[in-house]
Amino acid sequence: MNAQHAQTQVVKTMLKPKTRLMMVEDEVLFARAVQKKLQKSGYEVEHVENLKDARDLFKQFQPEIVLLDMRLPDGNGLDLLAELVDKNTVVLVMTAFGEVADAVNAMKLGAVDYLKKPIDLEELMAVIEKAEHNTKLKLKVEHARQREYQADTPLMLGDSAQMKAVKVQIERIASLVANDAIPPTVLITGETGAGKDVAARLLHHMTTNGDKPFVHIDCASLPPDLIESELFGHEKGAFTNATGNKTGLIEAAEDGTLLLDEIGELPLNLQVKLLNVLERRCVRRIGSTKERVVEARFVAATNRDLQQMVNDGRFRSDLYYRLNVMSIKMPALREREGDILQLAEFFMAQTERRYGLPKCHLSNDAKAALESYAWPGNVRELRHQINRAVLLCHNQIVSAADIALTLNARTVGLTAQNDAIKRDALYHLATQNSSTTDLNNIRDISVGLDETEKSLMLQALEISDFNVSLAARKLNITRMAMRYRMDKHGIKID
Repeated sequence: MNAQHAQTQVVKTMLKPKTRLMMVEDEVLFARAVQKKLQKSGYEVEHVENLKDARDLFKQFQPEIVLLDMRLPDGNGLDLLAELVDKNTVVLVMTAFGEVADAVNAMKLGAVDYLKKPIDLEELMAVIEKAEHNTKLKLKVEHARQREYQADTPLMLGDSAQMKAVKVQIERIASLVANDAIPPTVLITGETGAGKDVAARLLHHMTTNGDKPFVHIDCASLPPDLIESELFGHEKGAFTNATGNKTGLIEAAEDGTLLLDEIGELPLNLQVKLLNVLERRCVRRIGSTKERVVEARFVAATNRDLQQMVNDGRFRSDLYYRLNVMSIKMPALREREGDILQLAEFFMAQTERRYGLPKCHLSNDAKAALESYAWPGNVRELRHQINRAVLLCHNQIVSAADIALTLNARTVGLTAQNDAIKRDALYHLATQNSSTTDLNNIRDISVGLDETEKSLMLQALEISDFNVSLAARKLNITRMAMRYRMDKHGIKID
């Protein structure tokens, strides 16, 4: 067992990358003894005797730790110390007896520690190991802080005129909080995948510095029989299986931000309760007589036309006007001139860091394909396609074939919703023109639209690997509507 353990330790030592250490010392015998000791302990060590050679070696060797003597043939070690500290190098200085002033100055300039000559080799090893450990710990803490900052700070990329306008709008809304104890509600609209969630998180970060709760509620994904309890909470015994008290998500947002995503899917009976919360800034749990004050900012997001839903009686007009105090319209990706490649490069770098892959580059044909595609799924679709392309890339060049955009014409952006608008226009023409010729022309156009609709559905199914739900989302229609149109056009999937 001991032999096996020793062998394992040897393998670990061989696999562990060696710490590079440069020693600047003109006492050759002492330097050789230190070098030998350090090499046995697993360090990669180089030795020079003066400042000039030290500067030359530093460029080639790039040491992580430098042992620096203060008195050298061509000058004082302090002259080199400042240069090393500027390059984030760990410096340990060595001083002779009576050179305390040099040691103090060295520490002020950024040396990690100092040793007095004559130096005990065991003490030297302990100081080096301590410096190495502390440095690695600082790097880990700094890396963790950086990751936390990057994770908590929403990035809204894009320099197009549309995105600049959105950013200005978010800044303007955020500035209102300082002068208003009750922040205004905000309605964020836009197509699926356009970045409504990112806009909400950026607004939250700008108004709270990100140190308050951010609660994201997807109204479309909450089960119908649990949505009321999830939103408003309940008291023990309020209904069957209510075995304890439950804090609702509205209450959990405290003084942070509550994002009501897909607000158009909220049932009408709960729209009344939500309106009451917004008006009175109080929430009452199911089965409770006690009201709790709500301090959170309310942000709603939707890809639906709420005004049309109001007209159809599917959304309360009073709630719509209460939510739509301040509004932000997220532009579709195809409308953002020049942003596609910037986003693609960012997602590539993200994927490379996450999986430890070498840096990839977009070929010219890939850039052309990215910019000519309509992106019905917007930024979310772009991110997924780029992630896939980077993972499948073999030669560090991402080509159009890697991105696999089988439909690269902007006409793909015609959705069933746009098609319906055209049909409404045809109907208007039909009611305004009664001549046989006009009606025949309208019928011909209608047939053409049917063919276009069928073609778009087939293409959406193809790029979705014949997943009906995914194809429906790409066309911005419901799965039921997708099935209806498939039956209408005789489209069948084996």
